[in-house]
Amino acid sequence: MPWERLAEEMKQYTVKFERDEDSWWVASVRGVEGVHSQGRSIDEARRRVHEALALAIGDAAAARAELVDDIRLPKTVRYALAQLKRARAAEESASAKAREVAAAVAVKLTKELHLSRRDAAELTGYSFQRIQQLAHGS
Repeated sequence: MPWERLAEEMKQYTVKFERDEDSWWVASVRGVEGVHSQGRSIDEARRRVHEALALAIGDAAAARAELVDDIRLPKTVRYALAQLKRARAAEESASAKAREVAAAVAVKLTKELHLSRRDAAELTGYSFQRIQQLAHGS
């Protein structure tokens, strides 16, 4: 099957990113001898190491390759990033809950109490256009 052949042809490479003493990112592909590059940003180092990989294994193989980042950071920074990830997840969850509640309130005010969108907006702090969206599931 073509899908199975494609899966066999795709190869995954782990790319280790580390900062050097001049604050450049140095990228190295694990398991492929001599494939290293650097850049001022992670993105620049990633692009350059992909080019270096293409020179080592060929353009076609590199185009099919999946690069997995292994970005080396100090423990305190990894901890701070983990905290941020948890906080953003909590923020998204709270935001989703607020949208649910806002929609329910908009429906109660406009459909059950038959208030105008402007009065519902006044009570909720939303614009009357947002009340319209919430009341109609948009």
